[in-house]
Amino acid sequence: MMEIVVRWSPPLPAEERFLRLLDEAEQDRFAAYRQDADKRRFLTGRVLAKTAAAERLGLAVEAVKFDATCEDCGKPHGRPRVPGADLTLSISHSGDLIGLAATPSVPVGLDVETANRRADDGLIDYALSPAEAAHLAGLDPDAKAAAFFVYWTRKEAVMKATGKGLRIPLQSITFSRYDEPARLVSSGDASLDPARTRLVDLKAADGYRAAIAVLTTEELSVTEEHWLP
Repeated sequence: MMEIVVRWSPPLPAEERFLRLLDEAEQDRFAAYRQDADKRRFLTGRVLAKTAAAERLGLAVEAVKFDATCEDCGKPHGRPRVPGADLTLSISHSGDLIGLAATPSVPVGLDVETANRRADDGLIDYALSPAEAAHLAGLDPDAKAAAFFVYWTRKEAVMKATGKGLRIPLQSITFSRYDEPARLVSSGDASLDPARTRLVDLKAADGYRAAIAVLTTEELSVTEEHWLP
């Protein structure tokens, strides 16, 4: 059984005690955001990630240095990692909620979405497989949106775990019904094997949907914590 802790936090204030944890590249990314909300989400994600990394690696938070080099373009906006460490991190945010999942060196993806959005037919056709879309038939608009974003967070989570993102066609993967325990039923992409993919739908917070995916054969035991420094 793989035990995972997911930490949730509201956006932290841009105070010196948090800003000093950012290295030069992270300071540049922080400054590049135009909206205060985006700055605070980025800052919070880094503080959450560095705190978790410090705990697991036995380091002071100030000593944690990330390499976030993008494997595609070489710019510093990729998944943060500590070179050589037995650690994989996934950060997700939506609205006023930022989340962090950490595992040993096993691919992990976390996704959270606000639950007050609507799901029109175009979005459903774009994102869901025929089997998933059939599960939404006959639901009223509120129930349909709620069910859709169960699927959406599962899909985002597995795509983050693979590192391939939207290069995996969303319609090529099918999950168990939205009201059943999360499970990858079938995949048209070789990087996603149902036998080696584990998912859990998360509670997150009121007004949000969330899911975590790990590319492993082990079962998952996920604990959620609401964190404040």
